[in-house]
Amino acid sequence: MAPAGVRLPDMTGLVPGATAIELPELRLDAIYYDTDDLRLARSGITLRWRGGEPGPSWTVKIPHNVGGPTLDRHEIRFDGRVDKVPSPATDLVLASARTQCIRPVARLTTIRRPIEIRDGDGRLLAYVVDDTVSVTSDRRPAGWFREVEIELHDPGDSGRQILDSATLRLVAAGCVAEPPVPKLVRALGEPATRAPDVVVATLTADATVVDVLRHAVARSVAQVLRHDPGVRLGGDPENVHQLRVGARRLRSDLRSFAPLLERDRVGLLRAELGWLGTVVGDVRDHDVLATRLVAHIATLPEADAHAGAQLQRRLEDETDDARSVMLEAMRGARYLELLEALVDFASVLPLSEMPVLTGWSNAQLASKIARRPWRRLASEVDALGPDPSDAELHQVRILAKRCRYAAEAVAPIVGPAASRFAEAVEEVQTVLGDHHDAVVAESWLRHATAAVPSCGLAAGQLVALERSLRLELRAQWRKSWRAASSKKLRHWI
Repeated sequence: MAPAGVRLPDMTGLVPGATAIELPELRLDAIYYDTDDLRLARSGITLRWRGGEPGPSWTVKIPHNVGGPTLDRHEIRFDGRVDKVPSPATDLVLASARTQCIRPVARLTTIRRPIEIRDGDGRLLAYVVDDTVSVTSDRRPAGWFREVEIELHDPGDSGRQILDSATLRLVAAGCVAEPPVPKLVRALGEPATRAPDVVVATLTADATVVDVLRHAVARSVAQVLRHDPGVRLGGDPENVHQLRVGARRLRSDLRSFAPLLERDRVGLLRAELGWLGTVVGDVRDHDVLATRLVAHIATLPEADAHAGAQLQRRLEDETDDARSVMLEAMRGARYLELLEALVDFASVLPLSEMPVLTGWSNAQLASKIARRPWRRLASEVDALGPDPSDAELHQVRILAKRCRYAAEAVAPIVGPAASRFAEAVEEVQTVLGDHHDAVVAESWLRHATAAVPSCGLAAGQLVALERSLRLELRAQWRKSWRAASSKKLRHWI
């Protein structure tokens, strides 16, 4: 912060050879949009229109780690007229706004005095701006503030030296060094600094089973909300993966902790989470198949490279179709109402009135919660014949995942023993997951060959590779199972 009347110090020589170049003064008019309860600002998200500078006038800023005000954010810009929020911008903030309408919440007029810091070769090192901001809002009286920001363009040692030197000079001149705060948060004050709708509390050493459940639910809901914008943007398949993991883990945890929760609420949520997992899962399955197919096509003889490229293009078209279906669902009322229900559920857990907690210690309850999915998994494996089908092995994989999730959830109470057990079960899940991926890849290749016969020879080679890998994995999973099912690892259950 910079009090009125403070003169900015000379910024020349922040590092040896650096010069400070004052640029023309700018007037920036900005309109910020949010919900009535400031859901975006409280999640660290900014949606604004701003005129007075080159480039697209609409901006969405999304934190790299959603969870509160921060300046470490991903910035996406859009063209559009001043009186209408562009649809792509609205789309990116849907997970935070959910069923609430977005409207203007503040107008900021900024008089900006920019300074460029360049080295002796003219290379831009940093950008210093002295902003005097006037605020108009129906939420609080009109006001103003002044702040100086330093934007580094050199992230290395030179950048850190510039930041340290500039901060020392500014403080000496009368400025106050503060953690960075988005302008809208500073403009709207305390209401914009309140906690986001979902807070993942840190578990303490004396955590109860209810504390663990509350933590598990909040963690998964926050994971879905955090990766939603990245799913919509595309480009990084990990966002789709993490959103699906959040939905699936929560669905599994609600099953494991069901005795502690109201049955009707849990049943409805689990059904809707299953729907979401299916919608997102189709895209994720195509992403996994694409990664696998690209790697295997690279091993084909040069004579089959063209056919391999045809197969790859066909899969890309299918992935685009699956993504369109997914995004349509994520823009619909069903998805937004599910997110609203998940946020409400995480805020106030609907605990059962049954006396399930009476007479049980936390350690006993934790073991009981993990015991049921373990017994279901063990029973499924015991029922397998000497040569189980692919579908039977896939079911074992699903049950192994549930068992692992339950063990991970209660690990804060049980301790390292639960974590070691979860790691061993995860190995079973991983081997059988790779097996399932090989099965899916072979099936897709066979269907693709029927549609594009000219790719038959290349697809046949890839099918042979998938089958070979599948047979190797069939030989491995029993070894992983023996390790995970040892009494030494599961003595606490």
